[in-house]
Amino acid sequence: MKKRLVSVLVAAVMALSLAACGAEGGAATPAGGGDAAGGSGDAPAATADAGSGEAITLNMWCIATESDSNRHSYEAAIADMAKNHPEITLNWEAIENQAYKTKIKAAVAADEMPDIFFTWSCAFLGDFVKANKVYCLDDAYKAYASELPEVMMGNSTYDGKHYGVPLTMNIVGLFANMDLLKQVGYDEIPGSYDEFIKCCDALKAANIIPFGCAGKETWCVTEYLESVIEKSVGADALNDIFLGRATWNNPDVGAAVDEFQKLVNNGYFDPSGAGLTNDEVKANFMAGKYAFYMNGTWNCADFAADEAFYQKVKVSEFPVINADKAKLGQLIGGPSDTLAVAASSPNAARAADYTFELGKLICHYGYLDGCGLPAWTPYGDTSGINGLTQAVSEICAKADSYVLFGDTAMSAEDATTYLSYVDQVYGCQVNGTQFIEGLAKDIR
Repeated sequence: MKKRLVSVLVAAVMALSLAACGAEGGAATPAGGGDAAGGSGDAPAATADAGSGEAITLNMWCIATESDSNRHSYEAAIADMAKNHPEITLNWEAIENQAYKTKIKAAVAADEMPDIFFTWSCAFLGDFVKANKVYCLDDAYKAYASELPEVMMGNSTYDGKHYGVPLTMNIVGLFANMDLLKQVGYDEIPGSYDEFIKCCDALKAANIIPFGCAGKETWCVTEYLESVIEKSVGADALNDIFLGRATWNNPDVGAAVDEFQKLVNNGYFDPSGAGLTNDEVKANFMAGKYAFYMNGTWNCADFAADEAFYQKVKVSEFPVINADKAKLGQLIGGPSDTLAVAASSPNAARAADYTFELGKLICHYGYLDGCGLPAWTPYGDTSGINGLTQAVSEICAKADSYVLFGDTAMSAEDATTYLSYVDQVYGCQVNGTQFIEGLAKDIR
């Protein structure tokens, strides 16, 4: 894909990126600005001389563990920063997704935060902002505004002030092993829901498991459930519920939950998945155990890196279930992965500048690796972007709206309640009516 085409597609994404959390305090007026710091390719020059300033140490927490798709982008970016800023020592620690959520919340409560920390945007970061634990980035942002569009800052903007540096953005993708689909007569991922169900039935008849889902990590279940709900009730309805503008007690949502459970009860999901982690399920999918895997499009990087599997896999969006209320182009996802600076950092101002420069590099390398679409304006040679990420770009270029992942869009307390009910849905302990009535009662 040529650099110009990539930029056009990313611009189309930017125009719609605020569908989920735009009401969160509103966006500030775009700041004017100079260029951001280095990186490879034809990146603009740094705003400050490399190596200038008093020597300091910064600590950072993130979720880029050894098995995470974004690991290389962090390593490459941090290596560049070490060259650009020898006066700054960065100590960084990567923690697994679910454990990280517990760790960062405990650190915020105890005032024991690192200088820089990974966070999800919208309500997850918003809770920390409300507690006055996050450093405002308005001053630092001015130097980077020409490369980091204001629209991409919306999910981390509260009361008109900026508190996060966005990295890449992703959606939930429906990945398919086309070798398995071809065994039951499908050369493409089914585009209609009726045909999709026929395909699943054909796979079952051929002793091929349609879906793999990591029940041990509830966020993986939401990738399936939220897609089913959105393609049943429409993006606006689901978004209003996530943001507290509408009640959970919506019969259409209840019917969508029942539809999801029908997929479970029909034997479309690997029964052993309830006890598996996402890494295990993903490995099973790549080994040919499942035909479909619904998860974030950051997986494009790992799929493309496996030459044999890359030839087999395709990606699409989940099909529409109720065309009266939903349509193609309504997607789960958006700009979410974010870096922020602790208000308690003794070097907060310098950490803010460092975080913008680091965030730009992580975004750059992550995009080249295929870990997501860039929140920052792309630079350098992007002709080598893998075909799966290009396919995601094309899906997003046609997007109508985005609904941010539910456990990110909601406050921490509400998200915990929500995930508990999602667990019960996957285990068939509650039905659609019990799900919507319970959440309407338990979430304010």
